[in-house]
Amino acid sequence: MAADSKSMRGRQTVRDMVLSMLAVGFVVWIGYLFLPHGNGGDSVRVVGYQVEAASAKRAAPYPLLAPEGLSDKWRANSVSYRPASDNNGKGNAWHLGFVTPSGQYAAIEQSDAPRDSLLADYVKGARPDGTSEVDGRSWERVQGEKDRALTARTGSGTTLLTGTASYEELAELAQALK
Repeated sequence: MAADSKSMRGRQTVRDMVLSMLAVGFVVWIGYLFLPHGNGGDSVRVVGYQVEAASAKRAAPYPLLAPEGLSDKWRANSVSYRPASDNNGKGNAWHLGFVTPSGQYAAIEQSDAPRDSLLADYVKGARPDGTSEVDGRSWERVQGEKDRALTARTGSGTTLLTGTASYEELAELAQALK
């Protein structure tokens, strides 16, 4: 009789362990269903750029442009100004990057480096693609392998609006530049 009670007890221990694991698994599954999982995979780190833009406007040797009045759906995610002395001889460089309302990327790249150098750095395989008129200003359209751009002279500098965003979104960004 002692052997039967030991084997019966061994089976009960395994059965109890399996039932406990099922109960814990059920609780975890319920928690997964009802607890928030974050923000849908959107991990954009939004940055403020007004202070950086004001500082860069004082330092830049060209009329530095920053957007005003863009909707909250345009989320700035990177900003920098590098003087020529810190930029490996590539001129004074202003950068402001956004995630657009459609989820694409758009950036303002301004520099007093040559236009062709900027295009080579930011729009691989760049080729002319016509022009766009935005608020009475003509912007050259450039299509690359993956990115596109609108480009125009800004005083002694070049403004390049570039990224995976459509020409329409780039034009919306251009319209907001002040």
